[in-house]
Formats: sequence, structure tokens, C-alpha cells
Amino acid sequence: MDANEILKTKKTYAVIGVSQDESKYGYEVFHILADNHYKVYPVNPKYTEIDGIHCFPSVSALPEEPEVIIIVLAPHNTLKTIENLVPFKKTVFWLPPECWSDEALNKLNQSGLTYIYDICPVGKLKGF
Repeated sequence: MDANEILKTKKTYAVIGVSQDESKYGYEVFHILADNHYKVYPVNPKYTEIDGIHCFPSVSALPEEPEVIIIVLAPHNTLKTIENLVPFKKTVFWLPPECWSDEALNKLNQSGLTYIYDICPVGKLKGF
């Protein structure tokens, strides 16, 4: 499955690492998905809301299982996060540039999870 296919067929997303800071990548990813009419859940235990939208402390706290989880964290935090997401077997994991490591990819492979990496969802949605 490639990024274009994911964006065409998957409608429910979670963004782990979303930020209230408009200059941060997590904020940009969240908003471009929302602006393109995807159902998107912000996930960050630091916040209760992002621009008036309820922010969840974890993926397990979401009201439904997302079809795609985009992890916008530093690579060492991505690895720790993946270890907690292994039960989400039906979900596609998306690790944008600078948010993944070889260790994280190995963990995804060992866990049998579906993923793409090193592709920017913002660029894809803007047509880059």
C-alpha cells in the first residue's frame, strides 16, 4: 500500500504528537488532514484540545480504531510509541520523514504491522 492509495481509501486518522503550536509539524499534519475532510483524532497527553477539538491522551482512548496512525514524534519516541501500538493490527502506520528510525521499522516488521515511512503526508495532500 502506498501513500496515494492510503489517502484515497482510508478516512479515519490519528495523529500522535499533534501540537497546539502552529509552527510545529504535528499541528500542520493534523490540520491538513482535517482541511481535506478526513476524520482525524489528535493524540497528545499534554493537551485536552487542539483548536477546539478534543485531544486524546492515547490511541487506546479514541472512540474508534483509526485506519491510519501517523506518528509525528522524534525517532526515539516513535520506537517507544510503537511498542504500545502493537495490538492495532488492522491499522496502517505512517512515519513521516525525521519521525522514524531503523529500530522503529524493525519493531513494525517484527510485529507484523503494515506501514509506510519517509513520506510526508502534508506534501502528498498538497500535491508535491
